[in-house]
Amino acid sequence: MTKVLVIDPKIAGISGDMFISSLIALTGSYELVDMVAHELNQLKCCNSFSVAVLDEKVNGISSKELEIQIDSDTIENPDELKDTIINISKNLKMREKSIKLCENIINDLIFAEKKLHGDKFHLHEISSIDTVFDIVCSILILERNGYLDGKIYSTCPSIGNGRIKMAHGIIPSPAPATLEILCKYNIKCSKLDLEYELLTPTGIAILSNITDEFLDSYPEIIFLKTGYGSGKRRMGDFPNVLRIIEGKTDEKIIEKTIMLETNIDDISAEIISYATERLLNEGASDVFITPTFGKKNRHGTMISVICPYTNFEKFVKIIMEETGTLGVRINHYDKIRAKRKSEKVFITLNNCKFEFDVKISELNGNIINIKPEFEDLKKIAKKLNIPLREVLKYANIEINKTYGF
Repeated sequence: MTKVLVIDPKIAGISGDMFISSLIALTGSYELVDMVAHELNQLKCCNSFSVAVLDEKVNGISSKELEIQIDSDTIENPDELKDTIINISKNLKMREKSIKLCENIINDLIFAEKKLHGDKFHLHEISSIDTVFDIVCSILILERNGYLDGKIYSTCPSIGNGRIKMAHGIIPSPAPATLEILCKYNIKCSKLDLEYELLTPTGIAILSNITDEFLDSYPEIIFLKTGYGSGKRRMGDFPNVLRIIEGKTDEKIIEKTIMLETNIDDISAEIISYATERLLNEGASDVFITPTFGKKNRHGTMISVICPYTNFEKFVKIIMEETGTLGVRINHYDKIRAKRKSEKVFITLNNCKFEFDVKISELNGNIINIKPEFEDLKKIAKKLNIPLREVLKYANIEINKTYGF
C-alpha cells in the first residue's frame, strides 16, 4: 500500500505554523521540532528561539498549537536567507529532494517580493527566522514520516477577506505575495466570507510545492488517522484549524500524466541544454531529446517532456519561452506507478563508516528494484579519493546482504 497525505485548507486556510502543528498532531514528531529549534539557536543573528506545542480545543476540536518565542535579528538579504535555509537543511542531514523543496519554497517567496517591488526590495514579512523554521520543519517532518515518498493531495485553500497590516500599509486580503504565488501555480481557491487573512504567503508557498494534486473533494483512499493544527485567532462559529489526514491506497497508482513534444531545427545545443535544465528544475518528471529529420531533410531535434497533469501549462510556457517554438503537442496518458520509498544503508570503507540512501520500488508487496542514491556514493568516493565504481560495487554488496536483492 502507498502512503497518502490529504491536506484540507478549505476549512480555514493554511499558515506555516498551522501546518507544522497539524503534522505534529498526526505524527507526534516532537523531537524533529526540537532539532530545528536547536539549529536556529546556532545562528549568529539569533539570541534565542523556543517553541512549545500546546494542546488546545478550538470549537470543540482537539488540536495542537505552536507557541514561538523569538529574540533575533531579521535576515532581509534574499541570498543570506536562502543560504541559511539550505545550510540548516544540510545540517539536519535531509535528503537532496527535501533540500531542493526547501530551496524552491523560499525561492517562491523571494520571487513574489521581487515581482511586487522590483530589483531593490526587502523581504519584510518573510525575513524573520520564523520563516526558516516554518519551511525547514515542515519538510523535515514530511520526509522523516515518509510522506514525500507517497502522494500528497490538497483541497482548494480558503483565502478569507478583511485587511492585512503590512510594512507597506494596510492591504485587502489576500496578501500581495500570497496572490503572486497563487498566480504562479494557477491554484484554485475556496471562498469563505470571514474578515480575516486565512492564507499566508509561507503557507501557500509550502502547500504549492509539496502538493501533487489539488482537488475539490477528498480522493478515493482508505483513511487511517487525522491531525488538527490551530492558529491563534478565534473566529466565532468557524474553527481556525487545519485538518490533515493520512491514508493509503493500492500499490498500483494510476496517475494522469502529460507528455509534451515539440520539433525544433533552428536553435543551438547550448539553448536546448539550458531549456532541459530549467524544465527539470521546475519539476518535470523527465526530459529527453531525440534527433530528427524534418522538411527538406534538415536535421532537427524533438524535445519530449513528461510532467504532471495538474500543471502542464507551466511546462508548455517554459518550452515556448526557451526554444521559441510556435506549437507544443500535448499527449494525455495514464501511468501506473509502483510504491517508492527511501531507506538508509550503512557501509564501511577504508575503516570509515558511511551511510547512503537506497531507493526501493515495490509492487504488490514485492521488491522489484533497489538503487543506491548516486549523489551519496559520489560524496563517499570524493571523501576517500577512490573511484566511484569501487564504491558502487561495495554498496551493491551491502544492499544484497541487507535486502537479499
